[in-house]
Amino acid sequence: MANVNNTAATSSADLFAAIGGGSSTKSTTSTTADMENRFLTLLMTQIKNQDPLNPLDNAQVTTQLAQLNTVNGIEKLNSTLSTLLDGYNEAQAMQAAGIIGKNVMVAGNNLPLAGGQAVGGASLESKADKVTLTIKDASGKLVQTEELGAKDAGTFYFGWDGKDTAGNVMKDGNYTFTVEATAAGKKVNASAMQIGTVSAVVRSSNGFLLDLGAFGDVAFKDVQQIL
Repeated sequence: MANVNNTAATSSADLFAAIGGGSSTKSTTSTTADMENRFLTLLMTQIKNQDPLNPLDNAQVTTQLAQLNTVNGIEKLNSTLSTLLDGYNEAQAMQAAGIIGKNVMVAGNNLPLAGGQAVGGASLESKADKVTLTIKDASGKLVQTEELGAKDAGTFYFGWDGKDTAGNVMKDGNYTFTVEATAAGKKVNASAMQIGTVSAVVRSSNGFLLDLGAFGDVAFKDVQQIL
């Protein structure tokens, strides 16, 4: 079994859509200006044609102005969020393109063995004083069980030298693994993390997808760590 190294744990875009934003800055400005012009035109018409014996209620005019300011504020907020979202998408695109060819850790329990070497990872909900790694072949047969010792909360990765419990060298191919952890005899939630190489980045309606070859496509937001 190769050495196991700890790695610190780490991990948006629907904020703007959640409040109903969708127009551009230009259209927002136009809409707000049109609304203000219509309101002021109606207000001046009311003032010019008001009954001198029954003038407009100041409180009512003040309320109308406050409502206009509220709508205007929401329009400006939508415009600001739209700009921020555009900037976020551009930054995410650049970041996603920058990890092509790099290894990333995502949820999954696949452990492909190639050239007698394999690498996998795990995520612990809290600190554990005992972590056990179990590796099986494609048929589900037990290949290796290894005690990884104590681990801190968060993600870590491990290497497998391709040997079974008896020290026999296993054939290259697809294997799977599970991770179990305990602290003072009590179970600690542990999730298996597979490690794949990013071969391409694809833009979708829900964000960017990373092509991990045999592991398929995963959402950029689901990447737990870039190695």
